[in-house]
Amino acid sequence: MIVVDLPLDRDFDIRLRAAQRFWRALEKRPLGPSPRALPIQTRHRLILALRAADGWLEGNSYREIAKGLFGARCIPDRGWKTSDVRSLIVRLVKKGLRLIRGGYRALLLHKRKDKYDES
Repeated sequence: MIVVDLPLDRDFDIRLRAAQRFWRALEKRPLGPSPRALPIQTRHRLILALRAADGWLEGNSYREIAKGLFGARCIPDRGWKTSDVRSLIVRLVKKGLRLIRGGYRALLLHKRKDKYDES
């Protein structure tokens, strides 16, 4: 018999889901989602940020990066400097560079929304 001892702390719900996944693994059943997995939108944005930073580090302009990520149809013919797409690309490049320079460690401490948190 295997026993799991779970402390009743702030992360109890995560520990419980992890223990449940462990039990499913022992039973050779599908594990289900990871209790600490990043939301799909967050993962997609991080991927875009890293791709944008890679493009920038290779010497591409923001416009070229935007074409590579979103296609030429998303690039405005006029007003590129004030374009929402350009602003998004600039933010993605900055985020990607922060991740590359060590900010990826913050992903390990992904803040979850805790509806029961009193602080």
